[in-house]
Amino acid sequence: MARVHLRRTSGRRALGAAALTVALLPTLLLVPSSPTTAAGGATRPAVIGHRVLGTTPQGRKIRAWHLGERGKKKVVLIAVMHGNEQAPRRILTDLRDGPPVHGLDLWVVPTYNPDGAAHHTRKNAHGIDLNRNYPYRWRNLDGAYESGPKPSSEPETRAMMRFLSRVRPAYILSFHQPLHAVDITERPKFSKRVARALGLPISRLTCGSTCHGTMTMWFNHRFKGFALTVEYAGSPPRKKLRAAPNKILKLFGASRG
Repeated sequence: MARVHLRRTSGRRALGAAALTVALLPTLLLVPSSPTTAAGGATRPAVIGHRVLGTTPQGRKIRAWHLGERGKKKVVLIAVMHGNEQAPRRILTDLRDGPPVHGLDLWVVPTYNPDGAAHHTRKNAHGIDLNRNYPYRWRNLDGAYESGPKPSSEPETRAMMRFLSRVRPAYILSFHQPLHAVDITERPKFSKRVARALGLPISRLTCGSTCHGTMTMWFNHRFKGFALTVEYAGSPPRKKLRAAPNKILKLFGASRG
């Protein structure tokens, strides 16, 4: 297994207050063939590899599954950033456990906050809202949106920053609940396409005075790609979730089977 090498640096490419950059090898934590076997011996023909992005405060692994075809358009799908928003995870696990994906270089992170998911809480095990812990426009927030003692203080945040800095996707869809809308604050044309594909309304999800240090803000400030927030309802219909994987693939000109 490849090692992660961290080195101190400075300048505009520094990641947050810790000023960390990552010298990432192409095979970083990549498991080539064994991930295609699921629990109980069932195969996962869609999986071409996976990475362990990092470990949570309670010792749980954050996993990213690689699907599709290398060399195609790169897309990352992320769910369960908040541990009490678990319904959209089914979209990502259905893609992971389904037929092979064609025409897209796809990564899925079904459970970004496994500690929060285990306890069914919004925050991680340190009581931090991961979607307020990123270094871009970070502020010291308290209460429901506790942002941590400093930017990028959380291992989950640093793990995702390393991963996205290495993969550099053209698009990220970050799935949440329960606002039932697709954000059109930036790149409204693309955002409306996503909303139509998934059968969701559109809205400007600005999150008011607490909109600081979010993952999408950080990514959109730092990279050429585009990260978009997609919010399902608190209890989305199962039929809608089952239909979403194929609709997402079609949105990006891909298919499976």
